[in-house]
Formats: sequence, structure tokens, C-alpha cells
Amino acid sequence: MNIYQNILTSKEKGEKLLAVLIDPEKINLTNLPSFFDKIHQSIATHIFVGGSTDVNNLTEKVVIAIKKKTHLPVLLFPGDVQQITPKADGILFLSLLSGRNSEYLIEQQIQSVPLLKNTDLEIISTGYLLIDGGVKTAVQKVSNTKPIAQNNIDLIVNTALAGSFLGKKTIYLEAGSGATEAVSQGIIKKVSENISIPLIVGGGIRSKKQLEIAYKSGADLVVIGTAFEKDESFFNQLKK
Repeated sequence: MNIYQNILTSKEKGEKLLAVLIDPEKINLTNLPSFFDKIHQSIATHIFVGGSTDVNNLTEKVVIAIKKKTHLPVLLFPGDVQQITPKADGILFLSLLSGRNSEYLIEQQIQSVPLLKNTDLEIISTGYLLIDGGVKTAVQKVSNTKPIAQNNIDLIVNTALAGSFLGKKTIYLEAGSGATEAVSQGIIKKVSENISIPLIVGGGIRSKKQLEIAYKSGADLVVIGTAFEKDESFFNQLKK
């Protein structure tokens, strides 16, 4: 399974991708069969597993349960090194480029190396940018960094380009879980026009219209989590 190559191929073909983000602290495992029935009937292409925290160390248990229910690639979206498990297919190797806290720029990444080098996880280097989504999100609280204001497009574009120049394989624009404002179409468009690598966008997307706007603006892969957690009927709008 070459996850990144498949994302690149989809980008070249103009095929848009959708990841369902599952937070180990919020998912009810007894609901997994019906939840994945809905996922498989939808346009979802990837499963992301992770959250800003995992106090009870549930990530591996959740990943194992998910792998039994789906053929879709399962990628870790870890808040820290404790959320790494070899049971997934790959990992978004995140570096929080929008902040200046070395813990999330490089320290957690260094701590993860002894774990990662002994796994078969596909490692996808990702430049992670936290964009102001209108509320103080868990990412902001945990990372102790401030998001970039949505009107500071030049800084957002330059940060994304810096990530690209550093060799990141993807750029992830994140408004944060529970955001009241999704990343604007103007930001997505400008970043998309300036980078050649795949662009991932998440946070605050709660409708099919918002999803379509993100795609039309230049997002290659959109991530939706909270909207599905709160209302599984949202899947009905996204059927194949």
C-alpha cells in the first residue's frame, strides 16, 4: 500500500479525497460496524486516527478495531509520540510550522524515531499549519501556540512554502476540531496556487457545500471529524 503515491496520483488526475477523522477518546467501539457501513457507502477514501490528547492510551485499541472493519488506508494523526502504534498503515509525520514551540516542531518527532524505525508504517512528512478557526481549539491549548489569523494570507502562504522548501510531502491547513470558521476559500486557493505538493484542509467543515468549496478552492484532501461525530446522517449527503 503506497498511500502517498496514491494521493499524488489522485492530485494529478484531479480526483478529490476525503478523510474521516476518528478521535480515540470520542469513538464508541460498539458503534463501529454501523459507522463504517456509512463510511463505505460514502465518498470517503481515508481514515485518520488521532486527537490532541489520548489520556487513556486508546489509540492502538481503536486502530486494531478499525482495521477489522475497513479496507481503506488508516493513517495516524498523532497529537504526540504516545499516540503512535504500528497497527496502522501510515502516519502523518506532523511538524507544527505555524508555531514556535520546539516540542511540536522537532522534539516529539525525535522521540518518535525509536518507535517508527522499527515499524512498517508509511511515514508522510507533513507541514502542519494551525489557522484561526474562531475558537481556542485543543491543538492550540496542547501545543501552546497561537494560530495564524485568517487575514494574514501572506504569512500563511510563506509558511506553507517554507514547509514545501524544507521537503515536506504535504501541507495541512487546520482550523482545529470544533472550529466555528473553516479555513477560507481565499487561503486555500492562494496556498494551492503556490505549492505543488498535496494540500490537506480540515476543521470546521460541516456541510456538503463547505466541502465542495474547499475542493474547488484547491484542497486535494479534506478532513472531517466533528461533523460526523455529532451527526452521522451527514454521511447521507456524501454518498458515492
